[in-house]
Parts: sequence; C-alpha cells; structure tokens
Amino acid sequence: MTTNLIDIQHADVIMATSNMAENHPVGFQWVMKAKERGAKLIHVDPRYTRTSAAADLHVPIRSGTNIAFFGGLIHHAIENNLYFKDYVVHYTNASFLIDPAFKTATDGDGLFSGFDTSKKTYDRSTWKYQLDADGNPKRDLTLKDPHSVFQLLRRHYSRYTPDMVERVCGIPKAKFLAVAKLYCEHSGPEKTGAITYALNLTQHTTGVENIRALCMLQLLLGNVGRPGGGVVALRGHANVQGATDLELLFHELPGYMAQPLRDVHPDLATYLDKETPKGGYWINKPKFFISLLKAFYGDAATEKNEYGYQWLPKRASADAYSHQHIFVDMYAGKIRGFLAMGQNPAVGGPNAKLARAAMQKLDWLVVNDIFITETAEVWKAPGTNPKDVKTEVFFFPMAPAAEKDGSLTNTMRLIQWHEAAVKPPGDCTSDAAFIVRLAHRLQKLYAGSKKDRDQGFRAANFTYGEHPDEPNMELVLKEISGYAARDIADKDGKPLYKKGQALSTFAHLTDDGATAGGCWIYGGVINETPDGKLVNRAASRKPADAKDYLGHGWGFAWPANRRLLYNRASADLTGKPWSEKKKLIWWDPQAPGAPDKPGKWVGLDVPDFNALLAPDGKNGDKPFIMRADLVGALFGPLVDGPFPEHYEPVESPVVNLLSKQQRNPVAKIWEVPDEKNVLAPVGSKEFPYVITTYRLTEHHLSGVMSRQLPFLAELHHSHFAEISHELAGELGIANGEMVTVASPRGKIHVRAMVTSRLKPFVVDGKKVHQIGVPWHWGYKGIDALPGSKGDITNDLSATVGDPTVFIQETKAFVCSVKKGVV
Repeated sequence: MTTNLIDIQHADVIMATSNMAENHPVGFQWVMKAKERGAKLIHVDPRYTRTSAAADLHVPIRSGTNIAFFGGLIHHAIENNLYFKDYVVHYTNASFLIDPAFKTATDGDGLFSGFDTSKKTYDRSTWKYQLDADGNPKRDLTLKDPHSVFQLLRRHYSRYTPDMVERVCGIPKAKFLAVAKLYCEHSGPEKTGAITYALNLTQHTTGVENIRALCMLQLLLGNVGRPGGGVVALRGHANVQGATDLELLFHELPGYMAQPLRDVHPDLATYLDKETPKGGYWINKPKFFISLLKAFYGDAATEKNEYGYQWLPKRASADAYSHQHIFVDMYAGKIRGFLAMGQNPAVGGPNAKLARAAMQKLDWLVVNDIFITETAEVWKAPGTNPKDVKTEVFFFPMAPAAEKDGSLTNTMRLIQWHEAAVKPPGDCTSDAAFIVRLAHRLQKLYAGSKKDRDQGFRAANFTYGEHPDEPNMELVLKEISGYAARDIADKDGKPLYKKGQALSTFAHLTDDGATAGGCWIYGGVINETPDGKLVNRAASRKPADAKDYLGHGWGFAWPANRRLLYNRASADLTGKPWSEKKKLIWWDPQAPGAPDKPGKWVGLDVPDFNALLAPDGKNGDKPFIMRADLVGALFGPLVDGPFPEHYEPVESPVVNLLSKQQRNPVAKIWEVPDEKNVLAPVGSKEFPYVITTYRLTEHHLSGVMSRQLPFLAELHHSHFAEISHELAGELGIANGEMVTVASPRGKIHVRAMVTSRLKPFVVDGKKVHQIGVPWHWGYKGIDALPGSKGDITNDLSATVGDPTVFIQETKAFVCSVKKGVV
C-alpha cells in the first residue's frame, strides 16, 4: 500500500504518525508542497516536534495505544457514513461472508474465536470465507448480512467510541472528534488522504496490526491506489526497502517468496503447489521461483535436480531466526560465531545488555563497519573485565556509500543508482567485495566435496566482471533484474533473447529454466541493447515535470516502473476516473490494444493491472491483483487476529480498558536466564512512567556514522531524556541536571531536558507521565567531545516481540526517573 512520496503533494489531508519533519526531512518537502496546495496536516505523536509545528492539528497520544486510536477512526467513519461506499463494496472484501462460527474480539472479551489458552495460539479454522458451489466467496452487496466482513468490522469496533479513545489514549474527546471529522471527511471521488508511519508504529508487540489498522482505515475511505492517498512507510535509512526486497530476512526469499520449510516442503513440486495461490498475479510464482533458483545456481540448476531446490537451506516450521531469537540463542551458547555487517547490536538492538553479554560468549565475531563500533569492542563494554571475554574479534574496515557503486531502494520503491565519488582508503573495501572474496575462499575449501548439499554452493557464481574480487555492481543488478539462461524465441519462433541477455520485464520470466532472475519485482531495471550495452534505468535522471509529475524518468520504481500500487482503484467500475481532480489511469476503449480488439488502460502512470483487460471483462473490476481474491482486505487473518485489537504493551502503567485481555495473547516473550529479561508488572509502582525511544535529525541510528563526526556530534551537548515540566516539578529536577532512568533490565544516566514538548496524559482519570529518550549514544565516540559518548538507551528495553515478525517493543515500556546519578 506504500504510495509515492512525490504523489503525497496531491493529498487533501495528511496524517503523520511520526516525527517526519526531523527524521525524514527530505520526504517532508512533499508534505509541505501539499500544504501549499491547501492540504491539512494532522500530527499524531506523544511529543510536540517540528512536525507538530507545521501541522494544523497536533494530537498527543499515549505510546502503545495506536490501535485504539485508529479503531476509533474506523468506528467514526462507519457510524457517521463517511466511508466511500462504492469503493468499499466493490474493491474490498467488505461484502464477503465469513464463517458463522467466527467471533470477533468484542464477543470474546479481547479474544477471537479459536484461541487455545494452553498453547497461546489461535486455531484459525473459522477465520475464512463462506464459499458457494463453485468455490467462490459468497457476498452481500448490501453489506447488511451479520456475517459480512463489513458488519463484523462494525461489531468489532463498536467498543472504540470517542469516550473510549479518550480513556485509553489520553486524547481529549473534543480533539479526537476534530481529528475524526477532519480526516474522514476527506474521502470520496473528489478527495483523498494519506497516512505516514515509521518505527513508532512497528516497534510494538502489536506492530503488524498497527499497520493493518491504518491500512483498513485507508480502504474504508477509498484512499488506496488513488492520487494523494495511500500509506507511506518511512524507512529508517536509505535502503531499508531494498534490504527487505532482497530479503535479508530469515523467513522469505528475494521478491517476497516464502522460505521453504524442511518438513512442509520436501520437494519443489510440493512447495509450488502449497505456496502458489489459485488467483491473483501470484499464480506466476513458479516462474519467479524457478528463475530465482537459476540465478542462484546457474547452469547447475536443471529440471532433473529440481533446479537446485534441495540445495536451499530449509528451517523447521517451528524455528525462527529473527534478531531477538539470534541473541537469545547466542546467550544460551547455541551460536558460536557471528558476522555483523554494518550493524551495531551492542547499542542498536533491544535489550542491548543481553546482546553484549551474548556476544561476549562467542568463539569469534566478525565486524564490518566504517568505524570501530561498540560491537567491535564489545569486550570493552562498561562493567566488563576484558579477561573474562573469550570472544576473538576480527574487524574489517568498510567503504561508505560515497566510496562504492551500487543502488539504493527508498521508501517509495524507487531504485536509484549511485557511483563512487572516491576510492576507499587503505584496506577499506565495499560490502560486495568482502562477500565475493569470502565466497571465493569458501568455494576453494569446498572444491573437493562430493556431498550433495555442497554442490549448490560450489556451482553458485560470485564473479561479476573481469576482476573476480572486485564485482561490477551493474552486473550484479543485471542478475537481480533477470536475464535469459538460454536462447529464447517468441511463440512464432522469432529470436527474443540471446543467452545471457537482460530481460526487459519480469513478464518474460518462465518456469522451464529458460530465465534467471534474482528478484522478480526488480525485473526491467536493467535493459540491454542488441550489441550488449547495459541500460541502467536506476541511473535515469530526468526530473518530474508538469507532464509527468510522478517522475517516471527518475530512477526505476518496482514493479515495472509503476509509481502508485493498485492504481486500477483510481477508476470506477466502468474504468472512468472517480473524478477529474483525482484521475490517474483510465480505460480508453479506442486506444490500440490487442490485435483483434481495441481498448487499453492509459493515463499518468504505468497501470498496475492487465493493460488490455477491459473493465467489463472477467475480473476487470478487481484492482488488488496481488491478492488471491483480488480485493483489498478489511478482513485479513494474521497470527493475532483478522482485525486489529487494542492490547496494552507488555509493560504498561494501566490495565486494558477495552477487554480483560491485558496484552497481546500471542506476543512473543522470551524467557532468558540470569535475570536478563525481567519484566515489570502492570501498574508497577517501582517503574510508573511510560518511556518511548526515538531518533534525532543530527544523529544516525546507533550513532556509528554521526558520533565519530565532530560537526554532527557537537550539535548535541550530551545524551538526554525529555521530561515534562509537570514530572520535573514532582521530582524536583531542573533542566540540565543529571537523572537516572531505570527499567527492570538496567539503568542509564542522562541529562534532563525539561520541556513543554511532553505533557502528562489522563488515562481513565489517572495521570500518566511519559518521557522520551533518543537511542544514538554508546561508549565509543570522540575523546575531545565527551558529549559524543553516553549510556546505551537500549539497555532499558526488553526482549519481547510482535508475534508475526518478532520486532521489538521499544516505543512503549515503563521506567523510573530519579534525580542525580544513583
């Protein structure tokens, strides 16, 4: 649902749920352009920031209560008939009928039907559509059937009234109603609204459901696939999207294809049968998957050996290898070696004390970074006796972006090429050079192996260009984009591609081993002329203009250089724009189309749809082509429910007012020995305050790239905590004084920034204080600038996670604050 940041300038209202102005200032320029065009800006954030200063309405919200807030907006839109009915009826699953045995969390006092209290998991057998005789979902286009998704949604959020939002979130009722009116009224044919979010919504034990909630609101209001609409995921740095696309994740392969499981997917045929949907564009998964295997293993991948499927590593279905799993297992002695490339878990990860203790138990640790980090000197951590640390550390100096060629894929799926400005100094190398050199050395070690499991690694290509140890990154991008694994002819026998030639589109990928592609969604980013010259579309630099405001000539946005996903939804059932003001693509019945029939989708963007499928054709009115049912999912089963439900954070100063279920019943909470993950009870008197962590414009992530640079490090006097005047008054703390912030896991000493940017919340009549602490500091820095060093904020956070992706809960937990260094 991620929209194009440039397109946000056409929104009529924008809801920023993070500090976008300071943490994503480049993207925020498009918000300001929208305001210049008359758009309204709402800022929903516990703190008053520069984003708030630019907003028409700032809405302070207690951290950890976002679902209650978005649920309240959904309730408001439905009960006040503010949803875009034509869009909702035809482009979402609102009209689909659900199994009568399914019960919402309203019926189950916080639990959906199927919860197993002993296993703490859901049996999701009732979370399904009713089907007709032909296997199609039953529908009620009037939306009145009590088992329709719409009525179940209405029932589920019936508790999320303005009064309840005030009691849970601490947002005054009048302010909530003002937000609801302002945002929900910008819906329908003539108006659209956009929502932006960042880690402030994801780093919770309800992180995925937080995002689901705002996506559902956007579907209700008809704000997906339309100009000025959508959901903008603001990434933490320039290539988070790219790292996700190429799947530096344990459970997926490049292009968002599931990692095979050892027992569930014993062979390729079983994997493709179970993992390929029966409808939607994912029916092409066999083409994408087999082409991926060909990219991995080249000519060694053949139909006879399942294209190398058995060479893929496969985990047991119960196993997971997220960041938090890794460090819990490392502390338990299950992991003996660790490679940290551009990551600083000694500072940047949750429960950093546990992470450091775990790395101090390793046999070996390899760190690749541009500066010596806390992770590289984990044996020097405060309170550590180096003689007690057995870990052998190897540090490799690496080149930053300005010293290497490559691509970055940003929040709007835009792949942009960058070239090295200078050569890296001394022994510094690029990440890619390190990887290929390591791979070549390992291949020599495996050269004589006769084991079947080793043959895939032996066959894999790690040479790109003339110099084996210095990869040509455009050739790497070509392999990712896709190429012909053999000569290919079209259906008439006319040559289409020569072996090794780049494919022009992922639509040319095949499932017979004729093509290779390392990430299908990147297909077409590299083209190739008949004489073999590469055309790198990521390096395109034609700026947007009045004729092409989406800037199709700048970089390459996957898939197929489309700038707005699901843009078929920008037109009505007949293919006409919902309005002239909000037109994007439309059906032109006179445009040249198929040889035997005119008609084509045309407009201001590349259609995210079959360009020749007429609106009155089969499924010609179904925009959401990546879903098997071809419609937007208001009902979307996840691990913790088909509708987002508010639960309090694992650590909270208050009880859950919406149900008896205090916290997410299927949240992941690790048991770690040696009191490494102690949790505070609900309403703890020892730790009574809410704490949230955040970033600063002047620093980057764990501080590796900013605390070592004097002109950035000097911009902040020292590590600090933001504390309201009210809390400072209660504790006798003056601005600039040292304070001790503690949690059940640890404590830090920081300066107090006594500020009006935070105010106490009133939660069900109880005053609740919240503080904010940035997390960029650590024990490395510039000796001449003492303020560049500081205690590690993540020593306070816990090892708990969202049940779907296991992301940590660092945006809402509890702490104490005491005057002085104690």
